[in-house]
Amino acid sequence: MVFWYVVGATLLVCLLSLVGVASFWVKPKTMNRVLLLLVAFSAGALMGGAFLHLLPEAVEEIGAEWFGVVFLASFALFFVLERFVHWHHCHESGHCDVHSFAYMNLVGDGIHNFVDGVIIAASFATSIPLGFTTTLAVIAHEVPQEIGDFGVLVYAGFSKAKALAYNFLSSLTALAGALIGYYLSGSIAGVVPYLLPVAAGSFVYIASSDLIPELHKEPRLSKALKSFAFFLLGIAFMYGLKLVFEG
Repeated sequence: MVFWYVVGATLLVCLLSLVGVASFWVKPKTMNRVLLLLVAFSAGALMGGAFLHLLPEAVEEIGAEWFGVVFLASFALFFVLERFVHWHHCHESGHCDVHSFAYMNLVGDGIHNFVDGVIIAASFATSIPLGFTTTLAVIAHEVPQEIGDFGVLVYAGFSKAKALAYNFLSSLTALAGALIGYYLSGSIAGVVPYLLPVAAGSFVYIASSDLIPELHKEPRLSKALKSFAFFLLGIAFMYGLKLVFEG
């Protein structure tokens, strides 16, 4: 019975990645107006998720020193990975139709989803009520993040259909994490805390190196201030979730 709770809860979380389907009924002109706001919100949500959720939990589990080491190593790894992705997709042709940060966003989100899957499995293995509570917490932070991720992929050059498909494929790492967490809960329990700073490093890298620079490209002060407001809104939303589920 616990197995089906784990699979059902994780599949529900995966389906949240399809929230971008609502954009198919949004006029292109309207979509273009909100894309940069979604990028700003996503940047704020990533920073908030890293520093308000992942950092405190990881420090509690593995200590501040180990968090710093793994976080910086992860940040550096994503720097190298992005350079490789950018070179691979853009070097030969001299131009790049899809910004490399789209692929980085998918990789970072995939790691985060994998960790979510492991956490959901571990929670249900502990108790059914804890599993449901954890699933609700994951859903609460996944909805805004998936909306932001979809916006980032479209802004980066993906078509809506392709962004939806890739976002869903990235979400399936949660199912992989849940199955591994269920069957190997005893063996990998000590490894899971070290995945938290890896996810945090990817979040901070994507937000600071890719998304925030895109916000600085807006020349109009009114729109720049609106984007900053959505950036703060993303952080505030993550802080609100922290108060609700941890306070």
